[in-house]
Amino acid sequence: MAASLKRIQTLLRRSGTLRASRLAELGAARVQLSRWVAGGQLQRVARGVYAAADFSPNEHASLVAVSQRAPAVVFCLLTALRFHELTTQAPFEVWIAIGNKAKPPRIMSPRLRVFRFSAESLAWGVETHKVDGALLRVTGVAKTVADCFKFRNKIGLDVALEALQESVRYKRVTMDQLWQAAQVCRVTNVMQPYLESLT
Repeated sequence: MAASLKRIQTLLRRSGTLRASRLAELGAARVQLSRWVAGGQLQRVARGVYAAADFSPNEHASLVAVSQRAPAVVFCLLTALRFHELTTQAPFEVWIAIGNKAKPPRIMSPRLRVFRFSAESLAWGVETHKVDGALLRVTGVAKTVADCFKFRNKIGLDVALEALQESVRYKRVTMDQLWQAAQVCRVTNVMQPYLESLT
């Protein structure tokens, strides 16, 4: 059964974006999607991801595109800091965490920077946010700060310190939450003097 353009447009306006595979389940073949895009009735926001013609992507459009194609990834470190508005850094790559033995997603655009986390670290402190119809899995504030200290040699201690100071200044976390995250990430010895200086 072929899907009607009106039905697809209504669904996309409600959900934001949808994958081609989901639209195919609703009766919209890929060739039909291509025709609608060429006719200006839909827009293709990423490979295999479609939206209504008047859709205006928000600042997290690249995260939405990644999560639509790789729903298991967790956005972390600089990307999570940016999501939580705790840094002035604007990474040109999307930073994701995957399991130690997981295969990185094969996505050409946007560019990904992949970090491997243990099973416990990958599962703990992850929040789910719905943005433009996609479910984004993002490390919470406390976990993101602890991760920054864990990967301080890759991102810089100054970034980790900025994240810690901003999260405390704007009351986005408690000291207990930070301490718990430090334990999960095994950076208590590194973070302790900085945490003590803030109390």
